[in-house]
Amino acid sequence: MPPAKTGIADYSEALAGELANFAQVTVFDCAEKKFDPAAFDIALYHIGNNPWHDFVYDTALRHPGVVVMHEANLHHLIADVTIRRGDWDAYVAECEYNGGAQALERALRARRLEVGPDYEGLAMTRRLLEASCGLVAHSHFVEERMREQGFAGPIRTVQHGAWIPAANRNGARAELGVAETDILIGAFGHIKPYKRIAESLRAMRRLVKLEPRARMVLVGEPHPEFAVEQTIRTLGLQEHVRVLGFTPIGKFVDYMAACDVILNLRYPTVGETSGSLQRALGLGRAVIVSDTGAFSELPDDICLKVPVGRGEEELILESLNILVSRPDLARAMGERAKRWVERECNWKKVAREYAEFLACVAGRPGAAPPADSSAIPAAAAESPAPDGEVQPISAEAVESWVSPEGRAYAARHKDRFIHTLEMVPRGDEGMAVLEMGAYMQITPALKFELGYGRVRGCYYGPVGRVDHKTVASQDGRTFECEIDHFDAERDAFPYPDAAFDTVLCCELLEHLANDPMAMMSEINRVLKPGGHLVITTPNIISNRAVSAMLLGYHPSFFPAYIRPRKADEEPEARHNREYAPMEVQHLLSDAGFETVRLETGEFLEEPHPEFGWIEHLLDRYELMKNLRGDGIYALGRKTGPVRNRWPEWLYQ
Repeated sequence: MPPAKTGIADYSEALAGELANFAQVTVFDCAEKKFDPAAFDIALYHIGNNPWHDFVYDTALRHPGVVVMHEANLHHLIADVTIRRGDWDAYVAECEYNGGAQALERALRARRLEVGPDYEGLAMTRRLLEASCGLVAHSHFVEERMREQGFAGPIRTVQHGAWIPAANRNGARAELGVAETDILIGAFGHIKPYKRIAESLRAMRRLVKLEPRARMVLVGEPHPEFAVEQTIRTLGLQEHVRVLGFTPIGKFVDYMAACDVILNLRYPTVGETSGSLQRALGLGRAVIVSDTGAFSELPDDICLKVPVGRGEEELILESLNILVSRPDLARAMGERAKRWVERECNWKKVAREYAEFLACVAGRPGAAPPADSSAIPAAAAESPAPDGEVQPISAEAVESWVSPEGRAYAARHKDRFIHTLEMVPRGDEGMAVLEMGAYMQITPALKFELGYGRVRGCYYGPVGRVDHKTVASQDGRTFECEIDHFDAERDAFPYPDAAFDTVLCCELLEHLANDPMAMMSEINRVLKPGGHLVITTPNIISNRAVSAMLLGYHPSFFPAYIRPRKADEEPEARHNREYAPMEVQHLLSDAGFETVRLETGEFLEEPHPEFGWIEHLLDRYELMKNLRGDGIYALGRKTGPVRNRWPEWLYQ
């Protein structure tokens, strides 16, 4: 696990967090943590070809489980636990065990320092494969190598999970001194010769003659046997190439986002899948990869592939020149890459596939999460809503219940009401829904349009007070509802656990002054496992807000204090904090929900040509243009208990 300087640590951390939605997960991240296999149904081991994984390797041999083969070769790892610890006898024995007499002869020569260890030719996986109950690979390439190396047990190929990170592209470019018109090329991760750094630098020397604005950064720890700085000087690239060295993950991602083109080349390969490549694709960057190993399996329309061998340098140059000279093609390829990552490599999908495979290997095919977990079984989690589609709501569903004095307001906010109702999953006579902050504007539609058998409302007020509300429609129907009063930030909700199938929290979140997670925790408690939460709230990063801020005004939708109507009268609740869509997603996740839908829209459906200049700025600086409407509309599904009661992004 982090802070270990290996991409597998970042992978393990991301997977463990999502896997906890499908199983009870305990993490052992160092040799000092004693592992008792009797306490678990199955063990999952992450193995990489470096010394960080020595304790994992040893434990996997003693207590067999499922092994994630992040690559098809472990020779460097075995050398570390033998040669580098002064145990040549053990190394020689392992070589003979893995490769027979020929490997033994090579190992003895290596011991006499006549040759180096046969790192590429001898995979050193036999002992681990013989001990394992099952394997997970990230590519068919590694799966085939495992079969060739003698593993006959079950193997599951699961796409390497990918991050969709938030990054400060423009801030990073400014920090690096990259001009707006410069083209920035990057290579990320350990700077090793097999990542074709020398070939890339020679191609770069030729590229800058065609495009003097081209710049390159190498972000990662230099290899001691590769004189990268000397190579840069020899090629006369000091003004165009910088080596940034090891970089913390936050800056690492920012520098990656700052790039226009990313090189992720490597040869030879043992089937490793690059975590930095997955981040680059998730960021929507244009990427050039080597056409070998697992990289050959990437879709052809999300990256450019360079064959290795003769002519490689020429092809690297041609690929760079295409993307540098045609930024429209580079952007389009990056956008396709991001969509592919979101669809095929999201961590939820990856974790579900792990859970299914682990259950099968453990002899529990189709197993649901443990009885004391409220996580959703994989089969149930496939459908985000009863039918997975938006259910259209007619204007009449709202308008027919509006009182004469409220019709002008309802007409003006009709689109917001309809959008909100279209976020709500449909119910039936046996299902219950709670509307928080109920003004009785959309409340009747929860029963007569969406079909819920039991509709309850609540509102701010002295705990214990209950109002009985009655509304008549224009066609003579009557709707009745109980409205409970309490403080959503301070009081326990007056409902038992798992009382509701759906909760609506509309235009309420922004009013909370003290402890929003208290309300979210109570919503989690009163919702059934798999129940839904609808949140609507103003969007602090809307085009309107950005425009206001750049013009010198307050960006909030409703920042003003409210004057009491009478001296002894409490004012209406003002907006205390408005949220960005990403923050609403974080709020849902921290409160034990997965985000089913997250979108923005207008509160009042009116054209806004005056914000065209904002869209131009967003385009020019490659900033996101989606999720810029005035209102946030989110649908979450409960997947388990509250994950983080006091998230740092929300509480100081």
